[in-house]
Amino acid sequence: MIFQPVLNVALLVLLFAPVAFVVIWMLVRAVRPQAGSADAGTGASAAIWGVRLLMLLACFMMLLRPGIPGGTTETLATDTDILIVVDTTASIVAEDWDGEGQRLDGVRADVQAIVDEYPGARFALISFDAAPELRLPLTTDATALISSLEVLRPEVTAQSQGSSIGIASAMVEETLAAAAESAPDRSRMVFYLGDGEQTVSTEPESFSASAEFTDGGAVLGYGTNEGGPMKVTSGSFAASEEGGEYIEYQGEPARSVIDEANLQTIADDLGVPYQLRSADTAIELPEAPTTTTNYTESGSVGNVIDLYWIFALVMVLLLGVEVARATILIAQMRGLATRGGDA
Repeated sequence: MIFQPVLNVALLVLLFAPVAFVVIWMLVRAVRPQAGSADAGTGASAAIWGVRLLMLLACFMMLLRPGIPGGTTETLATDTDILIVVDTTASIVAEDWDGEGQRLDGVRADVQAIVDEYPGARFALISFDAAPELRLPLTTDATALISSLEVLRPEVTAQSQGSSIGIASAMVEETLAAAAESAPDRSRMVFYLGDGEQTVSTEPESFSASAEFTDGGAVLGYGTNEGGPMKVTSGSFAASEEGGEYIEYQGEPARSVIDEANLQTIADDLGVPYQLRSADTAIELPEAPTTTTNYTESGSVGNVIDLYWIFALVMVLLLGVEVARATILIAQMRGLATRGGDA
């Protein structure tokens, strides 16, 4: 038998002990009424408190979450460090993804696909607008990566002064170099997700210095040649507020257009393929580098067959007894009240 309590066992005991003391005390009084008591206990009263004690024990066992070993499941581990680089400029919420959806929706969906494709890998997240930011250092906690993306916000429109699509190049190189130094046996992949739109007059910084640390990955492009309008963002957790105003240029809604030439240049610098993304096509992800381990090398994880539902079922049945008893008592009281009124 295996126990996986929802709370520390000591805390559960502290919570249940006072209630158990009262129930047992009342049960003892019902079984052995005090001498000379005019209100002697009955077998029915003892049974009621016995049912309540069983209900308490069933609740306690349910919270202990008992189970039995149920075999093992083989797991696949990917000995790869994966760096996700996401464009968070105002154009990432341009509405030309799957019709009028935001590009950020496509970014989130594709990152989830990346996580699913490389189980057990370590992930890091860098975002960039006017400046790059390491939002998540390398970790095997894929849930943290997805959570970071869920709260990812584009830059505040009022503070935007243009941005370069290569501004994160130095941080990418630094992160990859540190990963290579700390774990030289692990391979490294880079996924760059953006629209390639350069909104400053300078040339984009090159990612070529990161190529020596990169074993795979892809540059993923978002947007269309027709472009999409962008709502004004104010720094709230929502990428853009429903019904908000659109960014305007010369009296008309500004439209962000994808620049595939810039994205292809970034892909060439990193030595990875470029892929234009759209909602109606599935993402094509490269195979993990050769350092990916197989199932036999990755070990196994033990499964547990939960048994708490048995005690939950017992509680439901005992609660049914209590409800039935309460219903009978209410009916009896109504009958007495009716007869008293007739008298």
